[in-house]
Amino acid sequence: MLSIEGLHVTYGGAVQALRGVSMQVPDGKVVAVLGSNGAGKSTLLRTISGTLRLHRGKIDSGSVRFGDVDLGSRDPGQTVRLGVVQVPEGRRIFGRLTVEENLRAGGMGNRDKAAKARAQARVYEMFPVLEERKAQRGALLSGGEQQMLAIGRALMASPKLLLLDEPSLGLAPRIIGQIGEVVAEINRQGTSVLLVEQNATMALGVADTAYVLDVGEVSLSGSARELSQTDEVQRLYLGHDADQPQERAAPRAHRTLSRWTA
Repeated sequence: MLSIEGLHVTYGGAVQALRGVSMQVPDGKVVAVLGSNGAGKSTLLRTISGTLRLHRGKIDSGSVRFGDVDLGSRDPGQTVRLGVVQVPEGRRIFGRLTVEENLRAGGMGNRDKAAKARAQARVYEMFPVLEERKAQRGALLSGGEQQMLAIGRALMASPKLLLLDEPSLGLAPRIIGQIGEVVAEINRQGTSVLLVEQNATMALGVADTAYVLDVGEVSLSGSARELSQTDEVQRLYLGHDADQPQERAAPRAHRTLSRWTA
């Protein structure tokens, strides 16, 4: 289980990005994090994955634990070896490398050749188009195919927890639906998922539970189904009453929905 308690994060010692964030990702579950730009979603993933220091960020207080291990003091390589792997926003595949070379790069930390072979077979089974184009350079793939490759590259590390940062960004609605199906399938195969998304429809459709980040704070949490039915989420993230002008609300106290049991 991933457990985050009272997390405060700043950049450059001045800009406070996260303010007392607490959340959990239980084993075998999909947890979605919703929020607008600047809400702190990417900072949250950087803190978990160990890349926060690369962006001049610092944990001021609080904890991030994966099982019994404190992730706050781990570097990105150590975090991956523990089974926590991130798919970054914007895909960031190696455009000059072929599909197969990108996948091999994702499995470089695994010295078990049989495990790498199984992981690659899993990726090709999940994304048949990648096997068809395994000799093609990544830069020549479509946006949706590049996102599949980015996810496949992460799966080569056989993660226990997959961190997805805006996987639907810039993709057509039909492809977004396919990404949602992929997330559900990865979870069915036993991998926990923390899904950071602005597309609330897709995220709440595949998640078990969800949190809403607002200006660095958790303002709402609960089961994904219950969250999708709240007036606040429908108005701000699901497009209901979208024709009415909305003012940005001031940060609110964190509310937990009644049947939230995680």
